[in-house]
Amino acid sequence: MSGIILDVLSYVLFALGLFFFFVGSLGLIRLPDAITRLHATTKADTLGAGFILLGFVLREGVSLLSIKLILIIVFVWLTNPTGAHLIGKIAYEKKEDQQ
Repeated sequence: MSGIILDVLSYVLFALGLFFFFVGSLGLIRLPDAITRLHATTKADTLGAGFILLGFVLREGVSLLSIKLILIIVFVWLTNPTGAHLIGKIAYEKKEDQQ
């Protein structure tokens, strides 16, 4: 019984991750300038990757691979917003220079 619950929960996490990836891609296509596109993709991709990797952790169970997946989640949560902040700062400064 608990195997079925873990399977369903992991599928829900996969679906949430795919939803956030889709919304981030849609924001990349539809939003007008670099800073708003960057905001949409960064937030959505960080959440999407987190949900999908958590789904894999549930599917794997307690193992060395699960620990590695959790470390990847932490790495993505730290580096994705930091990189986006730096790219956004440069884009803002370049836009400010053009005015």
